[in-house]
Amino acid sequence: MAAKKQVNDSRIHVVIGTDEGMVREQALKLWKELTDGVDDGFTHETVEGNATNVDAVNDIVARFMQALLTYSMFGGDKVVWLRNATFMGNDRTSESENVQNLVVSIHQQLEQGLPDGVSLIISAEKIDKRRAFWKFLEKNASIQIYDRIDMSRDGWEDEVADLVLEKSKQVGLSFEPDALDLFIRLAGEATQQIVNELEKLHLYLGERKVITIDDVRVMVPLSREGVIFETGRALQAGNAARAIELINEQMEMGESAVAIMRASIITTVRNLFMARILLDQAKASARNYNEFQSAVNRLPAEQKAWLPQKKSGDGVNIYPLFLSAQGAQSFTLKNLEKIMHATARADKMLVTTGLDDRMILHRLVTEIATLATPARARAR
Repeated sequence: MAAKKQVNDSRIHVVIGTDEGMVREQALKLWKELTDGVDDGFTHETVEGNATNVDAVNDIVARFMQALLTYSMFGGDKVVWLRNATFMGNDRTSESENVQNLVVSIHQQLEQGLPDGVSLIISAEKIDKRRAFWKFLEKNASIQIYDRIDMSRDGWEDEVADLVLEKSKQVGLSFEPDALDLFIRLAGEATQQIVNELEKLHLYLGERKVITIDDVRVMVPLSREGVIFETGRALQAGNAARAIELINEQMEMGESAVAIMRASIITTVRNLFMARILLDQAKASARNYNEFQSAVNRLPAEQKAWLPQKKSGDGVNIYPLFLSAQGAQSFTLKNLEKIMHATARADKMLVTTGLDDRMILHRLVTEIATLATPARARAR
């Protein structure tokens, strides 16, 4: 989430990154540290850097330069904060020749050195790393970078889980395992969104401190990715009613039956089938991720070649299979083979027949639930 670089004794501090919540939080924390909490509007100065056009940038830079070169009204040290600067990246406004010249003027002023007793904070989402200004900051500033977790990268779930657990601990909350998995899928990777959803849960729980999966379902809104994940969980649990409810909600919001089939049902069925084989053949644990991972890694290379691979090409993408492992315990391998064939037939029917799409999906979901092993039978 965060990469930090520190230059000793620097009075220029830069906090940047795509995780707006963390950038705002850390820049404010730094401001309070440097000002000793004095924010009377006279001793130190904040210049808002949010600009939508060239004229706005011109006004911001003029105010910033004045703040930088003006001594504190009451003497003593002064901190200037250029907050949420939006004109230093590579968007249309930032690429304007006039704006680039204004950034060069800031660069030239900083190269001359800050006035005695003045410290500077710059917070922004982006500063163009191709330009000389960034090269100057790398050598002369204390830099903190807070980027959002890349959800296209393998293992993002673990990174988000660490972030969620850290933030939930700060407010005295903990998660049941299934609730944590669902929260991760619904809340996303942005720190501010995670904090907001935790605050809502904190108020909702009252005296309770452990978040259940039902709490998450009630309080955290379903994103498209969350609906896909929740539909898959319902299928894994053999909960036809919940899966049908979610499918209906998606279709009423304009999602196509084919998209639901490809994004949720096929992926879920495939992962259940693979996880079942790993439980049977590799004796993988459905409860402990490290044990599950070790069991998969011990398999000969030829037995792992057909499993989903990481985009980086350095091994099996294990986490989605582990998430499916508990659900796979609800099905025999023979029944999962039947489900695979039934899913293929339903997918073909969606694109080659004029039958009602909703009926095809409902029938498939019911068949999947019917082939789940009853809990009492599994216990024996």
